[in-house]
Amino acid sequence: MRARGLRPALVWQVATRDLLATVRDRRTLNATILMPLILIPLLTLGLPLMMGGLIGGQQQARQTVGVSGTVPAALRAALERDETLPDGTVVRAGVDLKTVGDPTGAVQSGEVDAAIRPVGALPQRAGDGTGTLELHAKLGNLRAQTGAYSKVSEVVEAYNRQLAVQRLQGLGLSEQVLAPIALKPVDASTKQERRSGQLAFLIPMLMLQFILSGAMATALDATAGEKERGTLESLLVAPVRRAEVVAGKLLATTLTALTSAAFSVAGFVLSGLAMRLWLQHQPQQQAMLTEGLGGGLSLSAGSTLALLGVALSAALLISALLISVGIFARSFKEAQTYVAPITLFLVLPAILLQFADFLQIGLGAYAIPVVGGMIAILDAVRGTPDAGHVLLAMGVNLLGAGLLALFALRSFGREEVIFRN
Repeated sequence: MRARGLRPALVWQVATRDLLATVRDRRTLNATILMPLILIPLLTLGLPLMMGGLIGGQQQARQTVGVSGTVPAALRAALERDETLPDGTVVRAGVDLKTVGDPTGAVQSGEVDAAIRPVGALPQRAGDGTGTLELHAKLGNLRAQTGAYSKVSEVVEAYNRQLAVQRLQGLGLSEQVLAPIALKPVDASTKQERRSGQLAFLIPMLMLQFILSGAMATALDATAGEKERGTLESLLVAPVRRAEVVAGKLLATTLTALTSAAFSVAGFVLSGLAMRLWLQHQPQQQAMLTEGLGGGLSLSAGSTLALLGVALSAALLISALLISVGIFARSFKEAQTYVAPITLFLVLPAILLQFADFLQIGLGAYAIPVVGGMIAILDAVRGTPDAGHVLLAMGVNLLGAGLLALFALRSFGREEVIFRN
């Protein structure tokens, strides 16, 4: 398909024809515009807020812990005591202790959130020997892990240290003997990497999914849909070259996909702005937790340009693929069947991206169509886009789009394909 043989006016007429058909379908507009603006803030802002509220709420709420046996008074007091900031804000609430006979049964029945049972006598003073304290809890339960279980674990650890310090003082030694080397963690991540958090891998998947859904509505209707309605034949007998028909449909599909991608980026930006405003009025612990999950996401100018560039190339590739599939299918329903594996192809790499820190991603990974673009988008979200990697991912996508466009042009020239229905 040589560009010099195309008449831009006719290409635009074909594209306008397909775009108008797309605009008339309200469901398509919802999927292209409203869904990115609603779902992306919900997932990138709402999910961290919800997780932060749930986990932070467990720390600030009092849980019930069962006690079976005799527990030292100092340990009981430590378990029931609240940890507060100088201004009185509760950082970690204590627990309410309740006597139970069967600690495991009490946890299983929901009577208590966790239960403790001393095995033998527990030391009350330094030098009284050692003891074992069983902690019964549903270890696979996130609510228990972030609530009663973690509180009891932290208090027992502090109690052990207190007894050890008393023993050292009795021997005339300083508590620094317990830790002669102080370890000071220093986060070497960039500010953007810290803000992107643990949910950053969702963003490439969401962007590509919205590009696919936006392109699908126009591409399948402009090919398989027109074959079903019998309007494709009238277009092909009009004084328009086949190359111009393909170029027009590719242009319309890409514009729809890019519209969806643009609103996806708008959703990310709005989420980041909303989160920064919200964090200004929240306690520090909640802010740290929310940013750790990715709620403080924001994009620099360079990252935004890299993200949009990759999205453009991916939109062209996906649009060309969908047009090739749509013109080959006999009906709209058959075309949707062919598109289903494409959706799976986008989801699987996105799932693997959550383990990106464990993978050795080399230059070759960016040379894989679509997948390389997803990795480049993840780099942009984390604030570490590499110009060479971004250009390689875009180039591969554009090359694939060109090859698929040629295949679609060839299909439009074959009557056995056009009239398969």
